[in-house]
Amino acid sequence: AAQDEDEEEEEMPEDLAHLSPHEQMVRVVFRSVWMMTLGTVLVLAFSDPMVDCLSEWGNRLGISAFYISFVLAPFASNASELLSAYTYARKKTEKNLTTSLSTLIGAACMNNTFVLAIFLALIYLQGLAWQFTAETIAMVLIQWIIGAAAICSRTQGMVSATLILLCYPGCLFTVWFLENKVGLD
Repeated sequence: AAQDEDEEEEEMPEDLAHLSPHEQMVRVVFRSVWMMTLGTVLVLAFSDPMVDCLSEWGNRLGISAFYISFVLAPFASNASELLSAYTYARKKTEKNLTTSLSTLIGAACMNNTFVLAIFLALIYLQGLAWQFTAETIAMVLIQWIIGAAAICSRTQGMVSATLILLCYPGCLFTVWFLENKVGLD
């Protein structure tokens, strides 16, 4: 029990440990605002070139830019969640592994919901042609599968991790199937 309490203890950066709790809070808030601002500037600076790069890879490889972006972009956009999940998973306790998988499930659901909402709003507000039926059906289907897996079990194990991991290529296959066999756009 004492070891669990040590694992749950909040971590304070070493350079702030000697400060009073109030001063620690002020410095942590300042540091977090600074890092969020820097991160936002980096995203603004590199997102457009990243999109151009992924599109060019698709052109050179003869693969749809959707598939290239679907596979590579999440690693860049979810790097912090992946690192956090990896850090929890390295502790190899049931609680930490569950936290690790829950972090990834939450990030995936939040990202898919957020991106789909923005995507649908842009199509509606800009009057764009709807050409993404297969992609939307696949994303919503996988979202429901992952949501059901998360709701059905309070702890996540190797079986649920494997099933959730298989949803990633499963989504790609679903898009391919709907576009090439069913004929959806």
